Amino acid sequence: MFGIHIDPHQFDLRATIVAVVSFLVLVGVIVVVHELGHFLVAKFFKVRVEAFSFGFGPRLFGVKYGETDYKVSLLPLGGYVKMTGEAAEQNLQVGGDAAAPLADAASDPGSLLAKPRWQQMLIGFAGPAANFVLAFALMLFYFAFLNEVPNIRTVRLEWIKPGSAAAQAGLRPGDRVTGFAGVANPDWKTFHDLADHNAGQRVPIAVERGGQSIQTTLQLQGHASGDGIDLEEAGIYEQIYPNPIVIASLLAGAPADQAGLKPGDELLAFDGYAFHSFAPLFDYLADGKGAPITLTVRRNGAVLPPIVVKPYQVDSTWRLGFTRSPMKEPPVRLQPMPLGRAVVSSTDFCEDSSRMIVDLLKKLFTHQASIKEVSGPIGIMQIAGDAATSHSWQYIFELSAGISINLGIFNLLPFPILDGGMILFLAIESLLRRAIDIKIKEIIYQAAFLTILVFFLFVSFNDISRLPIFMHFKP
Repeated sequence: MFGIHIDPHQFDLRATIVAVVSFLVLVGVIVVVHELGHFLVAKFFKVRVEAFSFGFGPRLFGVKYGETDYKVSLLPLGGYVKMTGEAAEQNLQVGGDAAAPLADAASDPGSLLAKPRWQQMLIGFAGPAANFVLAFALMLFYFAFLNEVPNIRTVRLEWIKPGSAAAQAGLRPGDRVTGFAGVANPDWKTFHDLADHNAGQRVPIAVERGGQSIQTTLQLQGHASGDGIDLEEAGIYEQIYPNPIVIASLLAGAPADQAGLKPGDELLAFDGYAFHSFAPLFDYLADGKGAPITLTVRRNGAVLPPIVVKPYQVDSTWRLGFTRSPMKEPPVRLQPMPLGRAVVSSTDFCEDSSRMIVDLLKKLFTHQASIKEVSGPIGIMQIAGDAATSHSWQYIFELSAGISINLGIFNLLPFPILDGGMILFLAIESLLRRAIDIKIKEIIYQAAFLTILVFFLFVSFNDISRLPIFMHFKP
């Protein structure tokens, strides 16, 4: 039985409004850019574009220039391009009588369906391509003109992954870095720059521990890149945030709730280790593989007796069953990159994001990952609201670019009614040198439409079930 736990104090009207507005602006811009890609290539091939709309529904205002009505519509949910001949294909997708309209459209020289199939394929590809270009441009602007870096003067190691290169070097949680690659007392940025410069090398590192100075060497991983190497691959998690983790809400019935933890509790230590963010904590829990954790908790200024909580596993992640309050962001400074390095970093970001999305899709199709890991509109809305209130340019730009890449890859999937499905049909017809039978297309399109609808409803239900007011622990 699915239990529902509702806490009216968890509903924040202001946060909800910010999330909705942020979602509409973010997704609206990304979708309009997608449609702009279709529009520009359609115009290049002299396809008659009847309308370019910002939003859907009834027309509010606009201007007609040439053959195209450039308009703003009532519902701010992205936009669309209406090309001559496209309506006949869309009528086929939803089960309408399209035989006569398709024949008429194919005889109109300005119609999409009258153009050679290779031109139609390029028009279809142009939308996703515009999303990739947008993602690259956003990250290029961020790296070249902003590029926030933590203004942390002292590098302190929060957690060292067992068995890692850092552990083999003798580094321990709590160590303060006093020297690295020949530089004394490096700050956060210098520490990462030196690691990037010495990628794949063994470098000297000095740390202060309990008043003693310890010298050792650390084997760094990988190869240098414009975005810097990932020190977590060497087993190093630095302390970025100054304050302890604070509980915002509890999953009803989960181990943290059963142990008596409450919203507002400050988690000072986990088995004696002080974690200030989730990344090192998750790594520690994974290493423990479900072993009970002893928490040091401060409530209303007083430290409580030790509290023992046994983690539980969700997919491949070990958890305790609480959400954290927003962390106090560390001070940052802007340090724009030279243009060449900004281009490399933007390329790396887009490649890494694309690879991550493709890997997730592979795992979904091979049943190595659950569809529950996929977020729908409501999940994206929550993330957009967090980005809008985070005061972090990096978060905002990375989220925007990431969603744009997501939309581009999703639309390239060879699935009917998506751009990739249209391209696949056109490729098959090019090989056959004839059009696919209308009845066959109709059956495929209707099945695909139903599948997409079911998928959309499922991920939306997942998003809703993950909202704090509906969350309930299910062992």
